[in-house]
Amino acid sequence: MTAHDSHMTQSDLFTWSMEQDPNLRSTIVTVLMLDAEPDWDRLLRVLDRGTRAVPRIRHRLVAAPWGLTPPRWTPDPDFDLRWHVRHLALPEPADLASVIEFARTEVMSAFDPARPLWRLTVLGGLDGGRSALVLKVHHSLTDGIGGIQIAGEILDFSRAGTVHASVPAPAPSEGGVFGDIVAWNWSAGVDLVRAGVAALPPIARRAVTNPVGAVRDGVAMAESLLRLARPITRTLSPQMTGRSLGRRLAVLEVPLEPLHGAARRAGCTVNDAFLASVLIGLRVYHSRHGHQVEQLRVAMPISLRHTGDPIGGNRITIARFAVPVAVDGVVDLMRALGDTVERWRREPAIPLSNAVAAAFNRVPVGLVTSMFKHVDFVASNVPGSPVALYVAGAKVERVYAFGPTTGTAFNITLISHTGTCCIGINSDTAAVPDPAVLAECLADGFRTVAALDAGEHDSPAPVDHPGPPETAPGA
Repeated sequence: MTAHDSHMTQSDLFTWSMEQDPNLRSTIVTVLMLDAEPDWDRLLRVLDRGTRAVPRIRHRLVAAPWGLTPPRWTPDPDFDLRWHVRHLALPEPADLASVIEFARTEVMSAFDPARPLWRLTVLGGLDGGRSALVLKVHHSLTDGIGGIQIAGEILDFSRAGTVHASVPAPAPSEGGVFGDIVAWNWSAGVDLVRAGVAALPPIARRAVTNPVGAVRDGVAMAESLLRLARPITRTLSPQMTGRSLGRRLAVLEVPLEPLHGAARRAGCTVNDAFLASVLIGLRVYHSRHGHQVEQLRVAMPISLRHTGDPIGGNRITIARFAVPVAVDGVVDLMRALGDTVERWRREPAIPLSNAVAAAFNRVPVGLVTSMFKHVDFVASNVPGSPVALYVAGAKVERVYAFGPTTGTAFNITLISHTGTCCIGINSDTAAVPDPAVLAECLADGFRTVAALDAGEHDSPAPVDHPGPPETAPGA
């Protein structure tokens, strides 16, 4: 690991700084529903090995004096696995609703910044001897794909277990504060120079052989940077406008094959089918509240991960863009969304998102936090496992991820697991005071898209669990 890699990226520093506003916390909570209780001692051994295979899990953040570098990932000298891993028995009735309510409290609570930014809780006592595993991590530790990679170091492919190679203890941290500041800035400078040197010859050739094209490329890049970084000052949804610290969670289960089938019929991707389902559901939701919407604004993660990158880590950028809602025909909507998302994936400025974040990091936090509160929702689609997985002898039946709202009305995250799309919805109670209605409307959206697959599969529906009583906005 270089000095540059041992610190928060500029993008992570940006989101970390934004957490001065609690509405913008970047906390991810994942719930694994298990068919039994995992063997406790075996679980601790597996997790201990996992923290060695992914050393960042044992690291805490240490700020540099006067902010001369981003916070540094440093091995926690007081790391205590049993502090991070807990075993609780749910009170009666111990059911899915109780698990989701516990996850809600994890979503709404802050981390202890003096310790590594994660916590895992095993909830026992569910009916039939089942249990749940609730993992809370900060987004700077991993993104969705990185989380799947980390899971590969912890989960097994059989109930008996999988043999993993032994991992040595992490090396102790070296170097003092001054040396670290010098090393990071030197590494950052070298990276900048190396990138400039690599880019200079093609730029020079382009300027000589096609000067008009070179100017056009420069203008296109400037326009792309503006689209990526422009402030957003208006919420497109006329309904989901409130923002608070209150959260409610809900889950849906959607068979994967109908989404695949619908995508194939439209010549689109599963992500296009997923996003179309969400927008159809939001069209229904707004209609129930007496509103018609033409467009909504989504925040969507775009992976910057490359082959050879270390396991875990947050290697995404967030693109914020308007998507059409009032498009007649499911196929036309899917294709319109596919074109929109693909254009954003190909934005020239996307690879420069870390540099854009570095520029924002020079701006007072209060000036930029409000721009995130006018995005309507976050949508994330994470490919999961097509085969059965186990943790310390217990089979994983469902995996629900609840991503951060980061100032939006709600976050909807889909993880596929053995043929089922497990969908987690994390909504702001001020923006969505009726989360059960939102979940029902979103299920309608998935039902509509699934109907393209000749009606050969079960329709999606909200998972039946009686949630806690509705609370007033701001609760």
